[in-house]
Amino acid sequence: MSPERRRNPLIGVGAALVGVAAGVAAGVVADRATKHRAAMFALDTRDTYDVVPDEERVVLTDDGVTLHVEIDEPTAEAAEAAARGLTAGGRADELPTIVLTHGYCLSLRCWVFQRRALKAAGYRVVSWDHRGHGKSGRGEPDSYVIERLARDLRTVIEQVAPTGDLVLVGHSMGGMTIMALGELDPELIRERVIGVGFVSTSPGGITLANGGRSATIGRLLLERLGPAVLTPLSERPDLWSWVRRSSATLEEFLVDQNSFASPVAASLVRFTADILLGTPLDVINDYLATFDGFDIRPALKYFRGVHVLVFNGKDDVLTPPQHSDLIVDGIPGAEHVLVNDAGHIIMLEHPDLLNAQLTQLIERAVRSRAEHLEVSQQPRVRRTVTNVAKERLYRAHAARPPRLPRAGQERRAGRGA
Repeated sequence: MSPERRRNPLIGVGAALVGVAAGVAAGVVADRATKHRAAMFALDTRDTYDVVPDEERVVLTDDGVTLHVEIDEPTAEAAEAAARGLTAGGRADELPTIVLTHGYCLSLRCWVFQRRALKAAGYRVVSWDHRGHGKSGRGEPDSYVIERLARDLRTVIEQVAPTGDLVLVGHSMGGMTIMALGELDPELIRERVIGVGFVSTSPGGITLANGGRSATIGRLLLERLGPAVLTPLSERPDLWSWVRRSSATLEEFLVDQNSFASPVAASLVRFTADILLGTPLDVINDYLATFDGFDIRPALKYFRGVHVLVFNGKDDVLTPPQHSDLIVDGIPGAEHVLVNDAGHIIMLEHPDLLNAQLTQLIERAVRSRAEHLEVSQQPRVRRTVTNVAKERLYRAHAARPPRLPRAGQERRAGRGA
């Protein structure tokens, strides 16, 4: 991948927010964005990136914030098939509930591919929106901290998955939230959590967005100029809507460049942009402080008896591989899977790879629970993988002349979810 693609989504998109709002967008960049967009459109499918949950719940926190929760229930046949060979008696009710926790500026919508795959594999899946994100309510600005999110996660578990084994999966800030849950309630981890997936996340201790010069510049730009731009814009939603409408092509280009490290469909970029840039600007601003000096490495000890998957993109500049190494170092027996040509929002960029790894994690965890195996005694594994199927697909499309969307088609493509 070229150095130009090796940026990070949150810092890069944050800097893009500041840049677009300040009128930095130049005509040459917009022209480049249009050409890049035509190439991406060749990969498009008819997918609307939509998931219809089997149940929607509102969970009320102890400080009065409403959290939006969606539950996907497998068919009885799928659950029974999964239970055979995994549980002692082949009972579907012994399978774990999978809880998905998204990252900063995202929402539960980002788990679309994982929700589909895990439900089809026979598992009950719970997804939820952090406070201030997606369809959840807002909290006070000083409640936008990782420790508070951990309490929210515990409340979600208590109300929608009160019994049975759990597999917790978190992306970026969602992974940090799971680590903080270990510190908040180690008994819950010890008694009920059999598997954890840390996706593109960090335990802290080293600076986020430390993957190169562009990341550092983007981080400084966001830290120094972000509040001065984001706060006034948050008070003028009409102006922010106008900015987004008037620079849609540039917006999609910047989101693609700062979220992914391999080609993805244009509609997927639009979908990602709608989630990232649909997050309230004051919420984006108020969460920034929680990452300053973040270091929860001591909490990793609470996961040492749990099957742990650490899944990270090689070209993730926000949480590059050294962040994942810290997690693996703190959890004996953790498996580290590093993906070539992958950025920070890896669950949308390489969904099939992550789905396969999560399914294997769940199966290992269920079997180990049934056989009373000692997880921490397992050898440490680190593998680097390449999404060969995606590379072949892109090469096949790249060999064809790029096609531009017909008038009106492009806007519909990314608005289905």
